Amino acid sequence: MNEPTVMSIETSCDETAVAILRGEQLLASEVASQIAIHQATGGVVPEVASRNHLRTIKPVVWRALEDAGLSISQIDAFAATSGPGLASSLMIGTSAAKGFSVALRKPYLAINHMEGHLLSPFFGKPGGVRPSVALVVSGGHTLLVEINQFGSYRLLGQTHDDAAGEAFDKVGKLLGLPYPGGPNVNRLAAQGNPARVDFPRSMLDSGDLHFSFSGLKTSVRYLLPKLGAMSLADVCASFQEAVVEILVTKTLRAARATGHRVVAVSGGVSCNTRLRELLASSCRERGLELLLAEPSLCTDNAAMIGYVAALKFAAGHRSPLAADIDPNLRLVASS
Repeated sequence: MNEPTVMSIETSCDETAVAILRGEQLLASEVASQIAIHQATGGVVPEVASRNHLRTIKPVVWRALEDAGLSISQIDAFAATSGPGLASSLMIGTSAAKGFSVALRKPYLAINHMEGHLLSPFFGKPGGVRPSVALVVSGGHTLLVEINQFGSYRLLGQTHDDAAGEAFDKVGKLLGLPYPGGPNVNRLAAQGNPARVDFPRSMLDSGDLHFSFSGLKTSVRYLLPKLGAMSLADVCASFQEAVVEILVTKTLRAARATGHRVVAVSGGVSCNTRLRELLASSCRERGLELLLAEPSLCTDNAAMIGYVAALKFAAGHRSPLAADIDPNLRLVASS
């Protein structure tokens, strides 16, 4: 019996993405980025993002079908990100997926964007989703989650204010770096001295697994008038080192507290080279297995949404066409 073929659509923010999977095999993955469009404003403008989703979604769908060598009628189910995200952006993707579902009389699946990130380190790996501690670190979220099995998750910790990726982007903007700030901070940090500025490690010794990055961002702002001869590279490297130390320390504590021997890391900030370097060495020293999402699965993409949809479809899950978007959708309830 042939594996079912699923088309997934991701439009939670400013990337228009479409993927096609047969079972858990990725046949096509297309992403239309809006980075160049939003550089003028230094951040995503929701109305501009949604207008561009409308303009690009049709050609992105057809490119994915062409890459997969399929016609739309050969798709067995349609999935879309239903939240969290920008409401006006989420509406575009879910409306398209529901439209295809109605027109072709095929099932529809509403997918949580955060579950896509959470499970992306397991995509294409032997054994599928495994018990582990997961760090999801992106522009909008910083979470520590215990994965018991597919669909069974427990929130261990989260940020009380800015997400790590948000702090990176805001610091990049404070320092006058091009949008998006995070990757540019990472690039400049490679040329700097991470010990040049002793930035605070917020909540490092809080006794829990939660995070806070707002104060660290504020420390950078207070430093700006005193920069003098200090290089931007040193500031970036020192800021990055503080964020990375907090993320790695809390993740290792979570692994120790739960007893899990697998650490899974995903989200846009997981592309940060220093974070990957320190996670790899720290896990190796402690005999932990580290699973990092592939770079193509770290930023917003439809392949990770399709992976979750394929798992749900195989488990018999279906979503009603009346299922609404939820811009504030949670992965798991706060404990």
